[in-house]
Amino acid sequence: MNNTKHFNALIPEIMAGRRLDQVLAKLFPQYSRTRLKQWLQEQHVLVDGKLLRPRDKVVGGETVELTAVTEPAERWEAQDIPLDIVYEDSAILIINKPAGLVVHPAAGNRDGTLLNALLYHAPELDRVPRAGIVHRLDKDTTGLLVVARTLEAQTSLVTQLQERSLTREYDAIVSGVMTGGGCVDAPIGRHGVDRKRMAVTPTGKPAITHYRVNERFRAHTHIKVKLETGRTHQIRVHMAYQHYPLVGDSVYGGRLRVPAGCSEAMKETLRTFPRQALHASRLGLEHPETGEYMEWQAELPQDMQALIAALREELIQVESGK
Repeated sequence: MNNTKHFNALIPEIMAGRRLDQVLAKLFPQYSRTRLKQWLQEQHVLVDGKLLRPRDKVVGGETVELTAVTEPAERWEAQDIPLDIVYEDSAILIINKPAGLVVHPAAGNRDGTLLNALLYHAPELDRVPRAGIVHRLDKDTTGLLVVARTLEAQTSLVTQLQERSLTREYDAIVSGVMTGGGCVDAPIGRHGVDRKRMAVTPTGKPAITHYRVNERFRAHTHIKVKLETGRTHQIRVHMAYQHYPLVGDSVYGGRLRVPAGCSEAMKETLRTFPRQALHASRLGLEHPETGEYMEWQAELPQDMQALIAALREELIQVESGK
């Protein structure tokens, strides 16, 4: 069943001469321009009782009647899957996602996903597109992501993503020793041959990744990465493009890199690391309802902590001449 809300608003005199679609965006900022345009086209907007086109100009003083009709999200099964909830209120949920959990159902993963778990935890999310999911993490990437509990919150968070004001910082372990931090500004699009992969390509969408060195090891580096944009597999693609692929990334890292002269224990640690060494450790945003800036952090998962401990131990042994 559709979810319907009715609104009435008076167009201020100061907006005289503006297009109706621009006025609606000011009067109803909780909804996206795309959704407002859709309602205009579906004749859900009346101005002084009349139907107008998006480009029609207003004179000021008119009464706008908006019937906001939202369709329920695609029907997915609610499943009792444990969630590590870092924070929740009436507008948002902050989840610390484990490795192995797919965020959204797709071919090959129709259930057992974060979306299925969210619908069980908060059944009202079936009225929000994609159950409130506004950004994703890869299946084997761990860490923080935000979920919107209302359509208004979702619109706010999507706007923050588009305006690049939502803070996302990651921890990653890469192969190779970096001399310093930097910025990768290289467009990302679908790979020309393997359509399941992404690649740096001139026809791709703008993608900007900032990174800094956190700790160096004998043949690896622990880096902090901050996203300015949010393309699919962005960090993994950009680091491989810089010739510093993520440890454990079989898709973009190529064959396993085993540094010459490393111990058998270190070789085994690298061979058996089960995923790309990437963790969304810090998330910051403007709360959709209060406007307050809020921030959360999630410590490194055990597998990455163990990897770093092994890399430190190897460096100590090399430096002591053992």
